[in-house]
Amino acid sequence: MTDFTDFDALRAAVGTELGTSDWITIDQERIDRFADATGDHQWIHVDAERAAEGPYGKTIAHGFLTLSLLASITQEVMSVPNARMAINYGLGKVRFISPVTVGSRVRGTVTLDTVTDVSGGVQAERTVTITAEGADKPACVAVSLVRYLD
Repeated sequence: MTDFTDFDALRAAVGTELGTSDWITIDQERIDRFADATGDHQWIHVDAERAAEGPYGKTIAHGFLTLSLLASITQEVMSVPNARMAINYGLGKVRFISPVTVGSRVRGTVTLDTVTDVSGGVQAERTVTITAEGADKPACVAVSLVRYLD
């Protein structure tokens, strides 16, 4: 965990890799709960029998499930404890490069790309690369924007 004591410390870290999260297991229960929460019950995610005959030989996590892990990954890797609040401001480029099959473990590496001044604080742009254990390519690469307000 990298704790930034103030916005100047955050600015000084631009261009650096901040760290890598712990492994997160993607089991069928997590996939099913995400399907229920979003209403996306496509067979490739929730029908193990049909997915066994599909292109990956088993169910896969929703891309947006993988993307939703950004919050927990970045909170595990970095914090700005002196900020009054942090607000998810959105996303830049997002790519789902390879599937996350059921039973996989994933983790994310966070790089701090930019810090810019905004009204009431700063905006940090971070690239988060989520990889599945043993995979040749990342599962997801996303640019995450967060505003830290003072």
